[in-house]
Amino acid sequence: MLHQLKRLAKHSAVYGLGGIVSRIVAVLLLPLYTAYLNREDFGAVGVLIALSAVLVTVLRGGMSSAFFRFYFDSTDPARRLLVLRTSFWYTMASATLGLAAGLLLAEPIAHALSLGDQPNLVRAAFIGIWAQMNYEQLTGLFRLEERSLGFVAVSLVNVAITIGATVLLVVVYDKGALGVIVGNFTGTLAVYLALLGYRREQLGLQFDRRLRREMSRFGLPLVPSALALIAVGFSDRFFLAHLSGLEEVGVYEIGVRIASAMVLLVTAFRMAWPAFAYSFEDDDEARRTYGSVLTYFSLLTCWVALALTLLSPWLVRLLTSGAAFDPGSRVVGPLAFAAAAFGAYLVVSIGVGRARRTGANWIVSGIAAVLNIALNLILIPPFGMMGAAVATLSSYVALFLGMAWRAQRVYAVPYEWRRVATVAAGAVGLAAIGKVLHAPLVAAVALVAAYPLVLLLLGFYSPAERARILSGFARANRPSV
Repeated sequence: MLHQLKRLAKHSAVYGLGGIVSRIVAVLLLPLYTAYLNREDFGAVGVLIALSAVLVTVLRGGMSSAFFRFYFDSTDPARRLLVLRTSFWYTMASATLGLAAGLLLAEPIAHALSLGDQPNLVRAAFIGIWAQMNYEQLTGLFRLEERSLGFVAVSLVNVAITIGATVLLVVVYDKGALGVIVGNFTGTLAVYLALLGYRREQLGLQFDRRLRREMSRFGLPLVPSALALIAVGFSDRFFLAHLSGLEEVGVYEIGVRIASAMVLLVTAFRMAWPAFAYSFEDDDEARRTYGSVLTYFSLLTCWVALALTLLSPWLVRLLTSGAAFDPGSRVVGPLAFAAAAFGAYLVVSIGVGRARRTGANWIVSGIAAVLNIALNLILIPPFGMMGAAVATLSSYVALFLGMAWRAQRVYAVPYEWRRVATVAAGAVGLAAIGKVLHAPLVAAVALVAAYPLVLLLLGFYSPAERARILSGFARANRPSV
């Protein structure tokens, strides 16, 4: 068990390395964005990011999820190559159709999104969608091969090109929101073209219609579920834009960017998790491992969410220019804990995929999406962006609980529910204490550091874990000879 957890942690950490660089860069670019973009421009970027997430999911048609599941159905290299080529050409065709539609309908889409007379922003976003879909199709192969170092190398090149292009367009050429969007897809597009050459021997003109239908039967039921997840994760921007204005979205987006440290952690795990989880041939071993993963991943995500919640005022002041964006710190806590709940959802949902019982996933995610929309409509008018953040948190918690119930019915796993509840309650409690007392920086850091001790007092650790902790302390304090 420990060996398997270390294997998952190793690949997650390596995937996270590339993500850390990109997230750090995104955060470090905040002073640049806030200096060269007004709040309305920043809000427009946030709305188009949300639109891209929706359209990428629709255009993929669940093929990326099917790609991972079907790749491991056979160890025959020829069969795996057929799965790769079929999914590659399906993705290419779908992305190209989406790009054509976006270029033709840019003006009405811009008006529908309250972007005014800015159709070029929409056109740039659709080019980015095309690049993202095809790029992720090819980089996903590194994940299937468990070549996490190769994945990170490609990601770092992408990040380097993106930084240069964004700074050039925003600072030198003063292109504003358009410069941000174009800069963000420049690196993705350039690296994708390079990967086409690198993978040329694997990307032959081969497409199996029967296999595509089988993959679609697996993947298409996941599309409504994925759209519902996007509604939970991104609809807050649309509601804020219409109910509070793009300036409110711009301030909210600052809180989203700070909380994205949690998204980084969850994304790194998400990249490693499917290939790792599906690689188990023995169901008993898989179930034991899944149970332990939920416990320890929840511990990690809740601790990071606690830190972001309590340190958010200083992080926002450090990373933005001027006091106009300071209110964004208030939404960091709910959004960070929402990401922790989403991480737990990713763990428990793997049982449904392993059992190939994905048909009802949309019901769980659909309920969470309806809850999210209802709470946004109720909470945003009186509470603005804080109402949106609370709606997001509530929906992700409902999503996790609903999927846990659903997954246990089709693929029962011995999760350690008491321990999971303990790590969540301890983190939320410390966060609430710090916020109610308006803890200064030193006290906030102390509360974050006290989290493991609080878990000890709450009885989280097993006897074996306590023994290992005490043994580690003893070794650390042993005088050197």
